[in-house]
Amino acid sequence: MTDQRFPTSDAAPLVANLPRTLGTLGPLGPLAFGCWRLTGDHAANCAIVEQAVNLGITLIDNADVYGLDWGGTHFGQCEEALGKVLTQAPGLRDHIVLATKGGIIPGVPYDSSAAYITAACEASLRRLGVDHIDVYQIHRPDMYTHPEEIATAFSALRARGLVSEFGVSNFTVSQTEALHSYLDGGLASSQPEFSVAHLAPMRDGMFDFCMTHNLTPLAWSPLAGGRIATGEGISPELLTVLNDLASSKSVSRAALATAFVLAHPSRPIAILGTQQPDRLIDLATAVSVQFTRSELYAIVQASEGQPLP
Repeated sequence: MTDQRFPTSDAAPLVANLPRTLGTLGPLGPLAFGCWRLTGDHAANCAIVEQAVNLGITLIDNADVYGLDWGGTHFGQCEEALGKVLTQAPGLRDHIVLATKGGIIPGVPYDSSAAYITAACEASLRRLGVDHIDVYQIHRPDMYTHPEEIATAFSALRARGLVSEFGVSNFTVSQTEALHSYLDGGLASSQPEFSVAHLAPMRDGMFDFCMTHNLTPLAWSPLAGGRIATGEGISPELLTVLNDLASSKSVSRAALATAFVLAHPSRPIAILGTQQPDRLIDLATAVSVQFTRSELYAIVQASEGQPLP
């Protein structure tokens, strides 16, 4: 029997499991593994990265600043940790799309000048122990660097064979458009925060820009920093809708919330940050979840706390 709270008008359910591309890279799976919390011991790091790859998770996302929190001790620690994993399993590099970010300097706080971005990318390559990075992104916008200067640095890194594709993280739509317009071939990705509890990219034009200009959104914090799993700080109305839908689809609330991220027609890739292999297995079930529009809009309305007009 159809749940009358979620009436359907779709000829067929909307399916989240669709291939993604990043510029010339792909097809990629709809899930990525994020290294923000890759601060455990080497055995644990190997186990979670290998579990991700075994689950068909293609994109591995890192940043040079990762390692300054989540139990880390220093700038570059998570790149170093991933580099050790790749060194121990040399064939692993051939099975992943490697992404990292630069441009944050604690205390500065941002520098996207050509000289700094070039040096930061070269330092990331050394820490990762690889000869090229598939996707290199500016981590946060430096408002005191002209986008043409960044584009020039990007083009030089590509010409040297050090980077294949480029992207931005936490940029506004206008900042993304400016850099995209100066870069030969354009940007491949934009990395905004997006989850059932944070719908901004659907409202501020970022997803529209991505669809117009063929960028792939890389959604960070798809579980709202873990709050979707714990329920902490999430409105009762949203939790009720998520719980009811998760129960009807026989998946966890976290997997359902991840599937919501994947369902947008801009085809986001959801970056999963868990360090627990069992939880990663659970979240991977998100790719099999199907939604109707009624179900998706029920989540949107519960998240925003008001009915749509």
